[in-house]
Amino acid sequence: MIGHELGGRYQVIERIGGGGMALVYRAHDILLNRNVAIKVLRSQFVHDEEFIRRFRREAQSAASLSHPNVVSIYDVGQEDEIHYIVMEYIEGKNLNEIIKERSSLQVDESVRIASQICDALDHAHQNQIIHRDIKPHNILIGRNGRVKVTDFGIARAVTSTTITQTGSVVGSVHYFSPEHAKGVTTGEKSDLYSLGIVLYQMLTGCLPFLGESPISIALKHLQEDFEEPKKLNPLIPQSVENVILRSMRKNPEERYHSAKEMLQDLETCLLPERRSESKVDFHDEYDEDKTRIIPAIKPLPRGSGSRNGGSDRMQRAEEEYPVTKGKKKWLSPALWIGLTLLLLVAMFSVVWYVKSMLDVPEVAVPYVVNMSLEDAKLKLDEVGLLIDDPVIKEYNPNFAEGIVFDQNKPEETMVKKGTSIVLSVSTAKPMANMLDFSGKTLEEATKALIALGVTENRITSDNRNSSDVEPGLIITQDPLPNSKFDPETAQVTIIVSKGEESVDMPDLTGLTEKEAEAKLEEFNLVLGDVKEDSSFTVDKGKVTKQWPYDKGTPVAPGTKITIYLSTGYPPEALEYTFNLPVAPTQIGKKTKMRIVFADARNNGENQEWGTRSVGKSQVLSVNLVLAPNKDGVVSLYRDGEFFETYLVSYMDAKNNTVPIPEQVGEPTPEPTQQPTEQPATQDPATDPTIAPVDPGDGSTENGEVDQTGFQSGNVKGKGKAKNGN
Repeated sequence: MIGHELGGRYQVIERIGGGGMALVYRAHDILLNRNVAIKVLRSQFVHDEEFIRRFRREAQSAASLSHPNVVSIYDVGQEDEIHYIVMEYIEGKNLNEIIKERSSLQVDESVRIASQICDALDHAHQNQIIHRDIKPHNILIGRNGRVKVTDFGIARAVTSTTITQTGSVVGSVHYFSPEHAKGVTTGEKSDLYSLGIVLYQMLTGCLPFLGESPISIALKHLQEDFEEPKKLNPLIPQSVENVILRSMRKNPEERYHSAKEMLQDLETCLLPERRSESKVDFHDEYDEDKTRIIPAIKPLPRGSGSRNGGSDRMQRAEEEYPVTKGKKKWLSPALWIGLTLLLLVAMFSVVWYVKSMLDVPEVAVPYVVNMSLEDAKLKLDEVGLLIDDPVIKEYNPNFAEGIVFDQNKPEETMVKKGTSIVLSVSTAKPMANMLDFSGKTLEEATKALIALGVTENRITSDNRNSSDVEPGLIITQDPLPNSKFDPETAQVTIIVSKGEESVDMPDLTGLTEKEAEAKLEEFNLVLGDVKEDSSFTVDKGKVTKQWPYDKGTPVAPGTKITIYLSTGYPPEALEYTFNLPVAPTQIGKKTKMRIVFADARNNGENQEWGTRSVGKSQVLSVNLVLAPNKDGVVSLYRDGEFFETYLVSYMDAKNNTVPIPEQVGEPTPEPTQQPTEQPATQDPATDPTIAPVDPGDGSTENGEVDQTGFQSGNVKGKGKAKNGN
């Protein structure tokens, strides 16, 4: 099934559970872009027409339920021989797993879970749907603490061919009601019995009935008493134990009449005034289902003949149980005397009562406002007054809970002794039900809370990562949905999804492969493919680019990142050395020569070559990298002023036909004193101011251009081209 697409829209992802009749998978609803749970009927039942008919009918009935504590059913379908039900997907654990992890739960937590289960059952029962398989395995607890009851209607589809399946019987027999074990018709009270067992298990960590086989356990449900939960866990209040004892009565008539009645008991059982209530008492002698010890019937010995057998047995019975015979003659006078005396006593009592009513003293009504109900009762008892039943209980913001805030007779009013006084007692402030904001925006939740009476300054929000909830939608809240809260004082916290957890993508450009891998590990990312790419700007062996995320882009942890390492210049690149001859503007004085160049390495943007102070003629070499569509440009500045720009084209450099730069200015000789006598000829070898000229290329041995060569025009600028390969 995994990887299969059901109904053209449900992509099955993984198996998450299963039972005796069906398997459960997590799937993705492609149409609505959400996760769902799909229950698929096991293959051995696909040919049971009666089962399939009931399966579909009950699934459709369960789909009509709409309650926050019931797993919603979205769809029912069939594809070939696959029968399936699409349900709400709950991310969390089932109650059975929680009990195994923690052995037993806290009392208040157990009661809270049982209350939500009971609320779901009440809603189902009102819609004429009986669960019949309430057990911890079918109770899901979401991450937000919400209780969800699942598997509605499926248990009712069990036929004679499926009830014998070991998985379905063994998995539920511990939670059977006695009438379920008998095989008779089960109703709403069967669900309440099973809920009582679930509450028992949550509080004690144990099951009330255990046995070696399903039959032995079923018989214990019918015949044996379970060990009371307080003996296993003394911390259980008596009021909570009473709920379990009443819900688990073997006689359905002695259980709660409805889930609503049980829910009301669960909601109040932890109140202080109920925690120490007396243990609930049942009249077991009237319980028809209770196991009784019947004395064995002893057969009478047979007589010698059948004719006298009947008379012999009758005679023995009369001997064993003799009838006491009274004296009839004394019966009538005794009866008449007794009736006369009884009549006289009654008449005397009536006369005494009438007289006492006509002669009742008056007493002053005491002031009991601002007293507790118990103190008010004592105060009224002192003067012989009673409290009218029932006491009026309503919320009064000016009085604490349990305090009398009104009495119907003013203080010092004279009334007959024994008069009932009507008292009004303040109750706890009524709480509102918290709404469910899951899947809504913070703005929508804020408007709804303000409408309930919560001021905006008591509403706070917190952003958290979530892979299941879209960014901007609410994940959970505190207080939880359907919990009681005071809108006038409560602080409400809304948890809003900011999408999947992410990190900002680092910049890997210019790093080596090892440096890039270390950088990715630092950000909890993974190095993926390593590819090669030529580059004019990045040195060989370093990252030229990263894919698929640029620097600063949010990335989920664990994402694989592909990098491209530079292989150096591309094959068509050409390295060219451009020799620029320069000379000072005046012989004997230094001139600052600043060179700026642009080539294929910097996408046409100028780069500084540097500045040189030139005191004599020399050649400054500028290394350029050229490409077919990227020529080089060299600009010269002399003493801070722009002088000339030289274009070096790719084709000229490749063919070694780059134009030779002309001399950069002609130096002005320093003024010298004229000699009195001028020789007819001047030998360069004897003149210290003239350097010898190299007949080869016009430069001296130290690489400087000869001054005389410039003046005579014999010096040629020369460039050297090197292929990038």
